[in-house]
Amino acid sequence: MKFEKSSDEHYKLDVTGYVCPHPQIYTKKALSKIESGEHLKVIFDNPSSGESIESMCDNNGDEIVSQEKEHGLFIWDIVKH
Repeated sequence: MKFEKSSDEHYKLDVTGYVCPHPQIYTKKALSKIESGEHLKVIFDNPSSGESIESMCDNNGDEIVSQEKEHGLFIWDIVKH
């Protein structure tokens, strides 16, 4: 797991290699560390993690603004609200 600031208002969380429920737990922790309006790019490779991350964002009011998939990795951009 790697959490880092990539630029102003943009953070990156890499949870590649982790299985449920860890990607969702780490995403929740990372979102709690950033401010409203900031972006969190989440990179994961476990497809079922996407469902739990999406559900968590819906429940918390956070917005998934993009979802990409490349080379077996899911790359999501989440804006904290």
